[in-house]
Amino acid sequence: MGLDSKFFDGIRTRRRKIPEEQPADPVCQWDGCDKKGVHRAPVGRNAEGKFFLFCFEHVREYNKGYNYFSGLSDNEIARYQKEAITGHRPTWSVGVNKAARNSPLHSDVRSGAHPRMRDPFGFVAEGLGRGPRFESPVRKLKSLEAKAFDTMELTFGATATEIKSRYKQLVKKHHPDANGGDRGSEDRFRAVVQAYQLLKQNGFC
Repeated sequence: MGLDSKFFDGIRTRRRKIPEEQPADPVCQWDGCDKKGVHRAPVGRNAEGKFFLFCFEHVREYNKGYNYFSGLSDNEIARYQKEAITGHRPTWSVGVNKAARNSPLHSDVRSGAHPRMRDPFGFVAEGLGRGPRFESPVRKLKSLEAKAFDTMELTFGATATEIKSRYKQLVKKHHPDANGGDRGSEDRFRAVVQAYQLLKQNGFC
């Protein structure tokens, strides 16, 4: 068979490509419109991911009157907006333990403001220097603290209420204004004020 045979003309190395049919452009879904619908518009609430196809003029018209919250009350809209912050997923408050939520703050516990806090093992009481589980020796007064109690005419076991009450009495008694401007007891007044401040700083009142 020669190279100029007619059979060589029928031999092809590549298969002919069949042209793919191009999808026709969608028609605008607006009633009575036959233009191309190439612009997407959301269907609405509870139909996320679904869209209408409109022409340019009708998509603008549709968007003017579109309201995602149509049919919802003001309370439902507010609730939806609040839940949207967390992606409409359930949330829990920090410290779901009810006992932990009702317990006092750590800063208040350290100051001794909440003696009724649950402390079954006595650890907090130990840190505050009291409690039946860990008995600690009675704190000895420092010389300045003992002097402050003497100045206030009180004993070491005086409560915070008694200290404050005695302070008010002595201030009224020795203040220069209460003595007609007489400065004879001014030193005594100053000593009472300093003693009270020292007791307050050391946690006695």
